[in-house]
Amino acid sequence: MISTSAAYRRHDISDEVWTLLEMFSPTVCWSNIQPAIDGGFMGQILHGSARTMEAVRRAIQHSQESLSVLAKRHGINPKTVGKWKKRSFVHDVPMGPKEPASTVLTKEEAMCVAFRQHTLLPLDDCLYALQPTIPRLSRSALHRCYQRNGISRLPDVDGDKPAKKKFKKYPIGYFHIDLAEVRTEEGKLYLFVAIDRTSKFAYAELHKQSDRKISTTFLNNLVKAVPYKIHTVLTDNGSQFCHPPRYRNGPTAKWITHMFDLCCNGHGIEHRLTKPKHPWTNGQMEHMNRTIKEATVKRYYYASHDQLKAHLHRFLMACHFTRRLKTLKGIIPYKYICKLWTKESERFNVNPFQHTVGLNT
Repeated sequence: MISTSAAYRRHDISDEVWTLLEMFSPTVCWSNIQPAIDGGFMGQILHGSARTMEAVRRAIQHSQESLSVLAKRHGINPKTVGKWKKRSFVHDVPMGPKEPASTVLTKEEAMCVAFRQHTLLPLDDCLYALQPTIPRLSRSALHRCYQRNGISRLPDVDGDKPAKKKFKKYPIGYFHIDLAEVRTEEGKLYLFVAIDRTSKFAYAELHKQSDRKISTTFLNNLVKAVPYKIHTVLTDNGSQFCHPPRYRNGPTAKWITHMFDLCCNGHGIEHRLTKPKHPWTNGQMEHMNRTIKEATVKRYYYASHDQLKAHLHRFLMACHFTRRLKTLKGIIPYKYICKLWTKESERFNVNPFQHTVGLNT
């Protein structure tokens, strides 16, 4: 066994023998262990891919031989030898980020979380509302943020709902038309609304009456307001749009065409009807009526019809030019129409880039 005194006479032995002494001599090995912070001794803690022990690293630092010789002796890469030659310590460098991220929410993340908790909106609606304030926010980043904070799934208020059936896809020009009653201080008005199934372009008018003449006037105004061709309209079975179902097979319906149908024929439009007593078959129109009412008469008080007309006009402008829709892949209806103009210009009557979209009364 090599004596302790021989182990400390570094200048009398070669580097190879000194390395063996450090690796196998208990006296030399334990004399080189650094004391721990608490005053005791601790073993070596190396990362999983380490190829050298601290004794070998120390021997490399003390050696005057070339990198290739030391690399061949210890069976390691010359780059590894050079790395430990340059260092003044033998322990592993801490792994991971040099500046660990704080667990405290950033200002932007806290804003996203608070918005979700207060509005309970779907992911895409949250994204569209937050992107103007946080331009770099992506859909995936927002989803991960909600996952981290345990709010990625909204509470199911109504229980398990059956999967919704998707509408059959049609080219632009398929309009749903319906009417609803609204009130101001001056009295009752009839709200005629039309919405395109594909582009979500909406058009509305307010009238004091709701007969077949008014519905025909509304259709003529709709054709003038829409920048593209209308090929189909879907209405309910109201007397404003067709003969009542019980008289539909009688002599009156056989010899006299309804005024609304005459208008459709004049514009080359196919008129379709929903199934009697099945209003949910025109669900998209029912949803639009509810949306307009919730944004106007159910929220605000109007002293006159003109106030309601002005507010309705501004609401439709907001729908067309600011409201981004998931069904349109996150773009506004106006941009969707302009984008379609560049691909299918034959469907358009005028250039939508120069067309004013909105309420004409």
